Amino acid sequence: MRIVVIGGSGHIGSFLVPRLVRAGHEVISMSRGERKPYVADPAWKDVQTVVADREAQEHDGTFPGHVAWFGADVVVDLICFDHRSAEMLVDRLRGDTAHYVFCGSIWRHGPVERMPLTEDSDTPAVGEYGIEKADITHTLKNETAAGGLVTTSLHPGHIVGPGWHPIGPLGNLDPGVWRTLSAGEPLAVPGLGAEFLHHVHADDVAQAFEKAVEHRDAAAGEDFDIVAPTALNVRGLARIAASWFGKEADLRFVSWDEFRRTTSEGAADASWEHLVRSQYARIDKARRVLGYAPRYQPEEAILEAVRWLIDNGRLDVPSPLVGAGA
Repeated sequence: MRIVVIGGSGHIGSFLVPRLVRAGHEVISMSRGERKPYVADPAWKDVQTVVADREAQEHDGTFPGHVAWFGADVVVDLICFDHRSAEMLVDRLRGDTAHYVFCGSIWRHGPVERMPLTEDSDTPAVGEYGIEKADITHTLKNETAAGGLVTTSLHPGHIVGPGWHPIGPLGNLDPGVWRTLSAGEPLAVPGLGAEFLHHVHADDVAQAFEKAVEHRDAAAGEDFDIVAPTALNVRGLARIAASWFGKEADLRFVSWDEFRRTTSEGAADASWEHLVRSQYARIDKARRVLGYAPRYQPEEAILEAVRWLIDNGRLDVPSPLVGAGA
């Protein structure tokens, strides 16, 4: 099949595009051309890469036509964040493309009320990002149910992999948490550290997208939460991470007010956004319908990312990695 991947050089696309090539598909990767894929792979030599500025082209109305021009059987959209963007593209692809596969987010669910989350959980999304992802998913399900374009929505958790900083134990991207844990120093944790974070390796997400393409009929009109088989809470992840450096986590539980006084505004806001949701999702539906079989537990995926950052001079820690096969 001919497959267009929008956002092909990003976190998911860096793993998905080579997977699709190895499966025998003709792949066109569309991106702004500002970065190379996060992971080198010889399969990229067989990929047609196209530079496209989605925001600018949507502004002048040319983006949907640009995508449709390739005559793809499948369009995988990894960078759609606005329901109007999705509607414009679906309107243009309807009747010409066999399958539109959308990347959502588990933030289409709101703060957890019952665990684990399932695709049918009805807690309303909060925040612009989550609300837009939820609205797009609803629009796509209605599109397919009405006999229009065949669509599928996949909703990853906190995507982690080599090449970028993972969401850490405090629910933010502050690299200081790894330095603190690797030194065995006290770590201020807001609340009781019981909130959940649900990570997933980027290659496992790519696997799910590949399987959605492969099982189009079963995936038609469906949505799937795509995460690791288990989730870790703040305490658990902090203690596991400290053990990678041969340390015990020294966790000091503080109020949110105190945490904000000692943390940068951006990092504190990110922590709140992640931890207030405290999400832990099931993958039973993706296993059953798509055959999704994630390879990574969350701590394995996070360790791989942290190891890459250290090995590539992107993270300076006082103690070497010694645990968990490091």
